[in-house]
Amino acid sequence: MNLNFAIIGCGRIAKRHAEQMIKHGTLVAVCDILPEKADEMAALYGARPYYSIDELVKKETGLTLVAVCTPNGLHATHSIKLLETGNHVLCEKPLCITTEDGKKMIAAAEKTNKKLFVVKQNRYNPPVAFLKNLIVNGKLGKIYSFQINCFWNRPEAYYTDWKGSKDMDGGTLFTQFSHFIDLLYWLLGDVAAVKTISKNFAHPAIEFEDSGVVAFEMESGAIGSLNYTVNSFEKNMEGSFTVFAENGTVKIGGQYLNELEYCTVSGIEKPNLPIGNPANGYGFYQGSMSNHDKVYENLLIALQNDKHEFASAEDGLKTVEIIQKIYKNL
Repeated sequence: MNLNFAIIGCGRIAKRHAEQMIKHGTLVAVCDILPEKADEMAALYGARPYYSIDELVKKETGLTLVAVCTPNGLHATHSIKLLETGNHVLCEKPLCITTEDGKKMIAAAEKTNKKLFVVKQNRYNPPVAFLKNLIVNGKLGKIYSFQINCFWNRPEAYYTDWKGSKDMDGGTLFTQFSHFIDLLYWLLGDVAAVKTISKNFAHPAIEFEDSGVVAFEMESGAIGSLNYTVNSFEKNMEGSFTVFAENGTVKIGGQYLNELEYCTVSGIEKPNLPIGNPANGYGFYQGSMSNHDKVYENLLIALQNDKHEFASAEDGLKTVEIIQKIYKNL
């Protein structure tokens, strides 16, 4: 089976998608409103360049899937157009930045009988998968509480173009830390109530917070906190998720949820887990662990098998709902 892919938006993260697409099929088309970006990526991967999404969907038929890698605030518009023109879609995180848009995206997928997925690559981090398995199999017993720390660095130079704007970026929890909110939901279920404090200390050019503290009560009854900032001096410091439960305590840590730092669980020895992939490197800053290889391996299974677990649009919408609940509590 010949798999034909396309990418909308030729920024930094698009290269992660392109690298995986050419492993599984052909990257036939790329699109960006900046011609130089589209031309550069097209030349690199032997694809056809387009400068508008309308032109691409008009001329390119028979695509297996299109990846949406545009600014956050455009994810909904671009995904809906692609779905309505007969394409399966993989949308970069976050799915969108309003619950209203997320519901429209899901409705478009249902109406057109096309699949809409969202990138949640941190689910494939070896320590995260280990913790998920413990919870699913009841090894931890009742979950009492949790603590999430997100201590990253984003200098002023990072916030160019759309980054830092409320309507295109959405906020620090959308662009930097939505993966952590996804894991909160994926591991521990839905949020019942939140209390939030946030401030912007060091980034006067952006339209939202650079630091925040959130207290959660989960629907399960568990309580916990999220402490986040992009003011860690010079480099990322920590991305961690600690769970305190009836039968054990587990801490996933490292800079980006890549190390099993602590594991004391009744009847289970701390495992020697596989070494995960390195972080996504973008020159003067780093992102999350680069698991787009596992994203695409599982995506291609999910396209053929509805029962295969993969981050769905509904999962992506839940992340958006929780972030909006946090921001509305300010």
